[in-house]
Amino acid sequence: MKLLFPILLLTGSYFLSACNNTQSLMSSTHTIAASDPHIQVMGRTHINDDASLTFGYPGVSLSTIVAGSRLTAEMQSSNGNSWIDVIIDNHPPTSIKLDAQQQTVELFHFPNSGEHRVEIIHRSENWHGQVTLKQLTLTGTQFLPAPVLPQRKILVLGDSVTCGEAIDRVAGEDKNTRWWNARESYGMLTAKALDAQVQLVCWGGRGLIRSWNGKTDDANLPDFYQFTLGDTGQAPQWDHHRYQPDLIISAIGTNDFSPGIPDRATYINTYTRFVRTLLDNHPQATIVLTEGAILNGDKKAALVSYIGETRQQLHSNRVFYASSSHHPGDNSDAHPTKDQHAAMARELTPQLRQIMDW
Repeated sequence: MKLLFPILLLTGSYFLSACNNTQSLMSSTHTIAASDPHIQVMGRTHINDDASLTFGYPGVSLSTIVAGSRLTAEMQSSNGNSWIDVIIDNHPPTSIKLDAQQQTVELFHFPNSGEHRVEIIHRSENWHGQVTLKQLTLTGTQFLPAPVLPQRKILVLGDSVTCGEAIDRVAGEDKNTRWWNARESYGMLTAKALDAQVQLVCWGGRGLIRSWNGKTDDANLPDFYQFTLGDTGQAPQWDHHRYQPDLIISAIGTNDFSPGIPDRATYINTYTRFVRTLLDNHPQATIVLTEGAILNGDKKAALVSYIGETRQQLHSNRVFYASSSHHPGDNSDAHPTKDQHAAMARELTPQLRQIMDW
């Protein structure tokens, strides 16, 4: 009986020590660079010397799975005008505006540790700023294997409609970068419906041969298709071997036709050369040309005719046409609304299923 108390005291000390060790394990921190393989990346990114990632095109998505109670990200936007969506465990997204200076973004913080899936989606356009993700820091147990992307791959080329401009418009509010929402764009919705990963390579106001204001010295589609970040023609240029799409959708022409119907031969010859570049760079890809949602009347008819002649000049069984209905936006903005983007995806998806036999 005299030995019972010391034994109980020792046993109690052991359990207290074990509990403290467990709490210490659960509250430990783990930091990984943005280019770490535990983070799955969809979209064009540039890997910097410090293993951080920089991106400019909308829709760039980064996802990870963790076991822990808190996760933070070190991020910044070069212009301080970029927005991201953060989605935790498929719950509704939280939209966050990034500062021009590096900031700590708290992605989640729960009272208890658990397994969570996290997605960061770039809402904004390239000219809103370049976004850099430096690292993720986890309070908890570990980073788990990264989510697996779908096997099918789509590349969507276009202008502000493809970028998701003004999807989240607010009536009576001055237009601002919060209105862009690539996640709800027709391109990303179509890819989701087709169980495919997707890259959006788009630039608001730009066209095939000229911008919305008639300028021909801007970077238009044949130029910015080659860009990694989408802001200038300077390095880094995109390495097309990094992403070989099964399907390429080209939805360009609205801004070319904004000042008036462009010269037929100039437009068709440029489009033909560009599509040949796509065919050469992506030898396994099917290419679908479409007129987009904004043009109507004579301009729409002219663009559809130009697309038809482009296909005739190419003589390729890998180049197709998909029609688009007119979606004129609303009184707040001429860009398609969120509901109209959803309708565009519903119209486009069955055409692509038939073309691709998906």
